[in-house]
Formats: sequence, structure tokens, C-alpha cells
Amino acid sequence: MQCKPKRKFQFALLFYYLGGKKMNKQIDITNVVLTTDRLTLRPWRESDLNDFYEYASVDGVGQMAGWNPHRNVEESRMILGSFIKHKKTFALEYKGKVIGSLGIEEYSEENYPELDALQGREFGYVLSKPYWGQGLMPEAVKAVINWLFNEEKLDFIIVGHFDRNAQSRRVIEKCGFQYIKTTKFETRYDTVENSMEYILYHPERRESRC
Repeated sequence: MQCKPKRKFQFALLFYYLGGKKMNKQIDITNVVLTTDRLTLRPWRESDLNDFYEYASVDGVGQMAGWNPHRNVEESRMILGSFIKHKKTFALEYKGKVIGSLGIEEYSEENYPELDALQGREFGYVLSKPYWGQGLMPEAVKAVINWLFNEEKLDFIIVGHFDRNAQSRRVIEKCGFQYIKTTKFETRYDTVENSMEYILYHPERRESRC
């Protein structure tokens, strides 16, 4: 089960400001731990490497998010280091084991000029194959939505999935996101996918737009 974020190199290196505020709000999860009935969402640790490689190396896990299975543990180590450095990706811990990730990524500001007065981010998530279909990802997504809206005061969150990824679509719909448009997405394995894009507004912001 995967949801893909836009890759940074696809963005123009141009940021829009309104009243001195960047549309992509800065996020730092260094001291953030979220708990649900079954999960702990926390920053990644170097000791998570084996769990990370275990699920990221499995065929069929990364492709739905636009990346190939990890070829070796060193590839996982490099990406884990990026998670730790950039402080915006939660590890999903279940019964003491990391089984996935949920990233709070920068969305493409140039693709959403209508949001230039608001602040938001984009979700990207991946879940280990043995845990698909158990309702764990909606549980994680809802916890992060609540934190971003209540503590970080985001105005909206964007999320997307490839049009053939029915599992991710169900997660997105269960969490209250609304479809807005379909775009093209170039994967890291040189294919082009149709990406269905959705948005969820902060309840107060949604009411003001009605």
C-alpha cells in the first residue's frame, strides 16, 4: 500500500510568498511522537535499518509509489539517513517493529496557484506488504492529519495515488480527502503514471471556502 509524493526535482526552484509566509509550511518532527490504538508514529532511528530494508526490498511495495525495491541494505541506509536528516518522515512502529513510513512532503506550489494564500503539505506513505488490508494506514494518516491541523495549523493537505492503486485510493477516501485532478507522474523506473490528486482542508478553512 503506497501513496506517492511529488519528487523535488520536478518542482521549479521558485517559492511563492504571501505576507512573508511560504506556502509549504516548514515541518520538523524531531520531538514528535503520535500514538494510535495500534501504532506509534515517531522519528526514524539508525537502529531501524533492518526493518526498513526488510519491507523496502520487497517487490511490489515501492513501485506503487514510483520507486524500485531497494537492491541492498546500503541503499536503505542512505535513504534512512535522509529521513533522519530532513525530519519530516514518520516511522510507523507496530508491536516493536517498523512496518512503514509516512512523509510530510513539499507539494508542487506551481501546480496549485489557487492555494497561494494558504499553507499546506503533501503526504507520501508506504506500508509493508504483510500488513496491507488491516486498516493500519488510515489509522496512521488520521493521526498525522490531526497533528498537522491542530498543532501545526496547516490549512490543507494534498495526497495522490497512481490510478491503478485501488488500495491507496481507499485509504485516501476513508480519511476524508476529496478528488481534485489527475496529473502525469514520471517514476524513477522511467514510466509515466496517471496520478490522481486529492485535498483535505482544515475544517475551519473548508467552512470559509463554502
